[in-house]
Amino acid sequence: MMKDLVLKNRSYRRFYEDVHVDCQTLRELVDLARLSASAANKQPLRYMLSCTKEKNAAIFPTLAWAAYLKDWNGPSEGERPSAYVVMLADKELSANFNWDAGICSQSILLGAVEKGLGGCIIASVNKPSLKQALSIPDQYEIVFVLALGKPKEKVVIDPVSPTGDIKYWRDAEETHHVPKRTLEDLIVG
Repeated sequence: MMKDLVLKNRSYRRFYEDVHVDCQTLRELVDLARLSASAANKQPLRYMLSCTKEKNAAIFPTLAWAAYLKDWNGPSEGERPSAYVVMLADKELSANFNWDAGICSQSILLGAVEKGLGGCIIASVNKPSLKQALSIPDQYEIVFVLALGKPKEKVVIDPVSPTGDIKYWRDAEETHHVPKRTLEDLIVG
């Protein structure tokens, strides 16, 4: 069961933009993050939710998509996320939030998969532009943006090639391929 969720939880970058994700669904996903582990239980993360076309349109241009796909500037209109969760860290509560950010992002994305959705953690964000677009107060640092929606692409896991290349790529049918190392490569000793 858990392995199935993990296998379906890929970094999706193209969505059925017309399939709406409502704010109640986003609240349910953030609740999974709220219930997740937190370093020293400080719980410094905060979330801005976006499920309207207007707010999504303000967020989208601040994001960079898929660094390995050099000829692709991100999803085209009609394939963009229908929702976002902007993950913020309250710097007044803690300067150490990276562990929480990873744990909470994974909780949100696994919850999204369980609901038939998918997403992508985006760390390549023009933070000053996004901060201005959403009027984010200075006490918050932008950590990630989670792009969410109904996936419109097929993502498959491949073995890492004999050359060791781990870069993801797309084939002629637009299937997104993600090389993964073997279990034997990861376990030491």
